Amino acid sequence: MWPTTFTGCTSRSIPTCIGSNTHRPEKLKHRKVGEFREVPMPRSVREAIERYREKHGTTPQGYLLRGPSGYYTEPMERRRARTLFERLPAMDGMGMYGFRHYFASYAHGNGIPIIDVAEWMGHKSIEETFRTCRHLMPGSITKAARILDAGLWEAA
Repeated sequence: MWPTTFTGCTSRSIPTCIGSNTHRPEKLKHRKVGEFREVPMPRSVREAIERYREKHGTTPQGYLLRGPSGYYTEPMERRRARTLFERLPAMDGMGMYGFRHYFASYAHGNGIPIIDVAEWMGHKSIEETFRTCRHLMPGSITKAARILDAGLWEAA
């Protein structure tokens, strides 16, 4: 699953996920068996993963994180997140899923095409991604109005 080095890596191909009901590897949503989802990976994340892998290794199947059954499952992550948020309270309304929304909105708000964001998020269609991004960017209507206003004045 994980290469021995990530040198120069700015993305990661994710071929499977651990099912939230089965707690076993399964195909990604909206993908056929064997298809993967490529996601961007900041250098700081890549370096943290490399340090973790060097210190702890991987499972025989190549997974970095593991639990009692061998797989790191969603309920385990939810417990960790709950503990984290108890120690370091999150802003109102922010939870683990909010980080996905932040990523989608931040990427799209900084010029990344919505079709790319939809692919990285694993959304079946860009409409789902647009709904996620749109409500988190309330200033976009005002910005668009200003751009159109300036264009109309230049054309006059």
